[in-house]
Amino acid sequence: MILPTKGIAPDVALLTVGGKVLALLGEPKTVSRVWDELTRSMKTPANITYDWFVLALDMLHAMGLLKLDRGRLHRCAVSEEPS
Repeated sequence: MILPTKGIAPDVALLTVGGKVLALLGEPKTVSRVWDELTRSMKTPANITYDWFVLALDMLHAMGLLKLDRGRLHRCAVSEEPS
Protein backbone atom coordinates (compact mmCIF):
# COMPACT_ATOMS: atom_id res chain seq x y z
CA MET A 1 0.00 0.00 0.00
CA ILE A 2 2.69 2.48 0.96
CA LEU A 3 5.24 0.93 -1.37
CA PRO A 4 4.55 -0.69 -4.74
CA THR A 5 3.70 -4.38 -4.53
CA LYS A 6 2.45 -7.07 -6.85
CA GLY A 7 -1.07 -5.66 -6.54
CA ILE A 8 -0.23 -1.95 -6.35
CA ALA A 9 1.40 -0.28 -9.34
CA PRO A 10 4.36 2.04 -8.69
CA ASP A 11 2.45 5.09 -9.97
CA VAL A 12 -0.35 4.67 -7.40
CA ALA A 13 1.67 3.65 -4.31
CA LEU A 14 1.08 6.07 -1.45
CA LEU A 15 4.73 7.20 -1.44
CA THR A 16 4.49 8.08 -5.13
CA VAL A 17 1.22 9.96 -4.69
CA GLY A 18 2.64 11.71 -1.62
CA GLY A 19 5.71 12.78 -3.57
CA LYS A 20 3.51 14.24 -6.29
CA VAL A 21 1.47 16.09 -3.66
CA LEU A 22 4.61 17.57 -2.10
CA ALA A 23 5.83 18.63 -5.55
CA LEU A 24 2.57 20.57 -6.02
CA LEU A 25 2.94 22.42 -2.72
CA GLY A 26 5.34 25.19 -3.67
CA GLU A 27 2.90 27.44 -1.83
CA PRO A 28 0.07 26.69 0.62
CA LYS A 29 -3.01 25.40 -1.19
CA THR A 30 -6.44 24.07 -0.29
CA VAL A 31 -7.04 20.34 -0.35
CA SER A 32 -9.44 20.67 -3.28
CA ARG A 33 -6.93 22.67 -5.31
CA VAL A 34 -4.21 20.08 -4.73
CA TRP A 35 -6.65 17.31 -5.70
CA ASP A 36 -7.58 19.15 -8.92
CA GLU A 37 -3.95 19.81 -9.84
CA LEU A 38 -2.97 16.21 -9.08
CA THR A 39 -5.73 14.69 -11.20
CA ARG A 40 -4.96 17.06 -14.08
CA SER A 41 -1.26 16.18 -13.96
CA MET A 42 -1.78 12.41 -14.07
CA LYS A 43 -2.05 10.44 -17.30
CA THR A 44 -4.80 8.21 -15.92
CA PRO A 45 -6.40 9.97 -12.94
CA ALA A 46 -9.01 7.21 -12.59
CA ASN A 47 -6.31 5.07 -10.94
CA ILE A 48 -6.29 7.38 -7.92
CA THR A 49 -9.49 7.87 -6.01
CA TYR A 50 -10.12 10.71 -3.62
CA ASP A 51 -9.95 8.23 -0.73
CA TRP A 52 -6.48 7.14 -1.86
CA PHE A 53 -5.43 10.79 -2.13
CA VAL A 54 -6.57 11.41 1.46
CA LEU A 55 -4.60 8.35 2.61
CA ALA A 56 -1.51 9.88 0.98
CA LEU A 57 -2.18 13.15 2.85
CA ASP A 58 -2.55 11.21 6.10
CA MET A 59 0.74 9.43 5.46
CA LEU A 60 2.54 12.73 4.78
CA HIS A 61 1.07 14.24 7.94
CA ALA A 62 2.13 11.21 10.01
CA MET A 63 5.65 11.57 8.58
CA GLY A 64 5.73 15.23 9.63
CA LEU A 65 5.98 16.49 6.05
CA LEU A 66 2.58 18.16 5.75
CA LYS A 67 0.27 20.21 7.94
CA LEU A 68 -3.16 21.75 7.54
CA ASP A 69 -3.40 25.33 8.78
CA ARG A 70 -6.42 27.59 8.23
CA GLY A 71 -7.79 25.35 5.50
CA ARG A 72 -4.54 25.19 3.51
CA LEU A 73 -1.97 22.45 3.17
CA HIS A 74 1.61 23.47 3.95
CA ARG A 75 4.84 21.59 3.41
CA CYS A 76 6.78 21.19 6.64
CA ALA A 77 10.50 21.74 6.76
CA VAL A 78 12.41 18.59 7.61
CA SER A 79 14.57 19.27 10.62
CA GLU A 80 17.79 17.37 10.99
CA GLU A 81 18.75 15.85 14.31
CA PRO A 82 22.26 16.69 15.50
CA SER A 83 24.64 13.72 15.45
